[in-house]
Amino acid sequence: MSDNQYTFENPEYRDTYRHTVSHILAQAVKRLYPEAKLAIGPAIDNGFYYDIDLPFSLTQEHLDAIEAEMKKICKEKLPLERFELPRAEARKLMEEKEEPYKVELIDDLPEDAVISFYKQGEFTDLCAGPHLDSTGRVKGNALKLTSVTGAYWRGDASRKMLQRIYGTAFPKKDELDAYLQRIEEAKRRDHRKLGRELGLFTMMDEGPGFPFFLPKGMILKNTLIDFWREIHRKAGYQEISTPIMLNRSLWERSGHWDHYKNNMYTTVIDEQDFAIKPMNCPGGMLVYKNQPHSYRELPLRVGELGLVHRHELSGALHGLMRVRCFTQDDAHIFMTREQIKDEIKGVCKLIDDVYSMFGFPYHIELSTMPEDHMGDEADWEMATNGLKAALEEMGKDYVINEGDGAFYGPKIDFHLEDCLGRTWQCGTIQLDFQLPERFELEYTGADDQKHRPVMIHRVVFGSIERFIGILTEHFAGAFPTWLAPVQVKLLTMTDRNRAYAEEIQRQLEDKGFRTELDERNEKIGYKIREAQLEKVPYMLVLGDKEEEAGQVAVRDRRDGKTTVMPIAEFVEKLEYEVKSRLCK
Repeated sequence: MSDNQYTFENPEYRDTYRHTVSHILAQAVKRLYPEAKLAIGPAIDNGFYYDIDLPFSLTQEHLDAIEAEMKKICKEKLPLERFELPRAEARKLMEEKEEPYKVELIDDLPEDAVISFYKQGEFTDLCAGPHLDSTGRVKGNALKLTSVTGAYWRGDASRKMLQRIYGTAFPKKDELDAYLQRIEEAKRRDHRKLGRELGLFTMMDEGPGFPFFLPKGMILKNTLIDFWREIHRKAGYQEISTPIMLNRSLWERSGHWDHYKNNMYTTVIDEQDFAIKPMNCPGGMLVYKNQPHSYRELPLRVGELGLVHRHELSGALHGLMRVRCFTQDDAHIFMTREQIKDEIKGVCKLIDDVYSMFGFPYHIELSTMPEDHMGDEADWEMATNGLKAALEEMGKDYVINEGDGAFYGPKIDFHLEDCLGRTWQCGTIQLDFQLPERFELEYTGADDQKHRPVMIHRVVFGSIERFIGILTEHFAGAFPTWLAPVQVKLLTMTDRNRAYAEEIQRQLEDKGFRTELDERNEKIGYKIREAQLEKVPYMLVLGDKEEEAGQVAVRDRRDGKTTVMPIAEFVEKLEYEVKSRLCK
């Protein structure tokens, strides 16, 4: 790296810096708790971690002590010295240091491997590197241990549970402070917390990873689905629905039984293996095969809001972000090879329109052929070049993500960015030559001969449930008016105003707006505070003055200001925000 690359703008330097801090963490742990056994400690997005085996559970007091020791190590300015050993000597060194997890890692390396270590002061760790040249390069006042969780050794639930210490580090204290502020803001916006408080959804012990949507959550979900149907109808898609469970032969034909079985729920019906669908694609193939097709029908755009199930490890579950069943807003486009570029451009525009409406910037990754893939490499090259050509014609910047394509084809992934700067992979476009071949899909060409169509798999939201989680955190539960489960809350000043409030509510609901009436015998200030906590976009304060004038006092959630206006004017304002899907 040249001198101008020694900044956190350079991902390589950022990872090197934080990897060095993970070694400082391990050294501090060994100083304070010599009985600790070390596993692995990589740099990760936004920080680092180290997996450690200890005979006791770490508490915040332990983390504080470890962090203090880390700062001492930084001040000691210990040089990091790399050295190599043959495999047998490397193993002996780690045995002498009583580090069984390191010994296991060495045993997995080839017999003739030369193995590298890094030494800093009295501490030596097995590591490929790279690292900074001294612990003094790390700013002790700009590092922080953030949490400790459990983690199975090598991610295997049958192995021992270790303790994973998470932390982060920056070159400057003000950068650390800004990051910690974002973390606190993220906690305030946590969709799991807001989901409970706002009555959107819940998780129950009877169904871990299977979300229960409550009435208000269903309003939000259905509103998003209505939006999905509208934009797809305008874009020329037809909607279908395919069974949630199909037999083994179908999944073998699609390749999922060989490539994805560990993530599928299976059962036996009439002595035949069945699987609950983890994806909608194979059912879509059967729909296409249900009748003959002509080139005149292509491109054929077919959408499905399919409920899919995937087995996720319990430790990976996280609210709506990682669940075991979700509604995938899938679509499959069947087309000729000549239509590939235009169809990809059309999907890109659709995704761009949706993300832009919500105010999400995004970046694009192009993922290429993985090692575990189906089909001929020539088809993969053609498919990958088709995706590249479409992106380049549209002037879209993208980065290559080598080897991360689906097992049946390369893909374009859209990573949206929320208001906290976090990125989420949602939209995807996957070009597939393999499934049309496996399912022997055909269309009759202009030459009256049979031809094989090409297929695009694509999603916009990715998962309706996950997208709701992202929106909840992005808006901190204060959804824009068109999405809000309750758009208007009517608050009576006294019992005398109940009839007037009920008449206003009837007028609003006749126009299709979602309302609630708070007619409790409580002070108006209390009612306003409760409605504010419920994050309702508009509160109508209705007292004697408003009733006599035939008007409403409109309190806006966003600025807390109250404006008195005729009901017709308020209805016009609401209609604009809902019809335009204003997201401010």
